[in-house]
Amino acid sequence: MPLHLIKLAVGVRDLDHLAELQDRRAVTAGGRTRIPVYTRRLPKRGDELLAGGSIYWVIKGSVLVRQPILAIDTDTDEEGESYCTLQIAAERVQTVPTAHRPFQGWRYLAAEAAPQDLSAAGGAGDELPAEMAAELRALGLL
Repeated sequence: MPLHLIKLAVGVRDLDHLAELQDRRAVTAGGRTRIPVYTRRLPKRGDELLAGGSIYWVIKGSVLVRQPILAIDTDTDEEGESYCTLQIAAERVQTVPTAHRPFQGWRYLAAEAAPQDLSAAGGAGDELPAEMAAELRALGLL
């Protein structure tokens, strides 16, 4: 089973806003579009992440979407500090909205604890507006 990461999308209002922000940083190489995600810490379990793992985004207190991890690169900035770049796919797979408390940085997420993809959960139909979905989650109805 692949290992995943979970990360807060700080300052992101909704899925459209996430797409807008990521599309500005998108890089296309070899016919594939990638989105760089920068972090200070290099995942020690990188091989497990690259074996089919995704990064799950927490937006406004709920996990709403995931993106497959394509590569993990390391580099050094101008001040000599090392950093890590997660190259993720531009494809955004919506998940079953799942409440999640705030945290700093990123965390590992075991496959069995990861929210199910919305399409696999029978999520066909019109998408709820973000505000309505958040209110229904707060009431325990979603």
